[in-house]
Formats: sequence, structure tokens, C-alpha cells
Amino acid sequence: MSRTLARETAFRALFQLDFNHGEIEEREVYETLAVGTAIEAAEEFNSNDDLNNENLRYVGETVSNVRARLEEIDEIIQSHLRKNWTLSRLASADRNILRLAVYELKFAEDKVPVGVAINEAVKLAKRYGTDDSGRFVNGILDAIAN
Repeated sequence: MSRTLARETAFRALFQLDFNHGEIEEREVYETLAVGTAIEAAEEFNSNDDLNNENLRYVGETVSNVRARLEEIDEIIQSHLRKNWTLSRLASADRNILRLAVYELKFAEDKVPVGVAINEAVKLAKRYGTDDSGRFVNGILDAIAN
């Protein structure tokens, strides 16, 4: 599994958890299920990619760490939205792409270069978002990175 596919897999798990996150005491179970489901889908649709331990670890740790820092990540994103916009008004795909990218930019132990994090997020936004998602995600992340 390439890092790009691992990132997309982490996004899919975060997207799923945005809709079905469980109660606080169930957080770990829901994360495990979401990560497992996302990895199974990645394996099924990308059978030519090798699933290596490093990228599988990346998916699990990234999802867990984004969820652990969710309030902090959401505050960073919210501070870069227009005054009348709230995070809850964003499309779920855009919201979770931004969460993943902000985590990679600000909190990940293995720092991802700014250009890579933004480029990968924009590609995800174009694939999973609306016609305007790529530009929107690029603008927000560019402002956050600077």
C-alpha cells in the first residue's frame, strides 16, 4: 500500500467515524471497526498494491491520533473559515480531508512536507468532494500552513 493509498484509507475511516462514532467509552471499538473496514476496501479495490506493516500502522495511528486531537484540529480549521461558517456546515468529505491534512501538518511525528500534505489533500478533495472542494481545501490548508 503506497502512502497515498494509506492516506486515502485513513480518510475513509475518518469519514465513516464522522457519521458513526459511538460513545466515548466505545471510541476504540468504533475506530478499530472503521480502520478495518477501510483497509478491507483498500485491499479489495487496489489488489495490486502491497499492504506493508508501515502503511497499515500509519492508517491505524493516524485515525487514532486525529480522533484524540479532534477538538484542537477542529479549532485550527474553524479559525480559518469565514465568520458565518462553522465546521458542521462543511461537507463531511471536506471536513475529514482537512482534519487529516491538519494532523499531518501540525501533529504527526513523521512530519509531512507542506506541499505534499496539501497536494494529497487536494487530490482527495477532487476525488471525494464537490467541484469546488479542491480549491476550498487548498485555500484553507495554505492559510493554515502559513
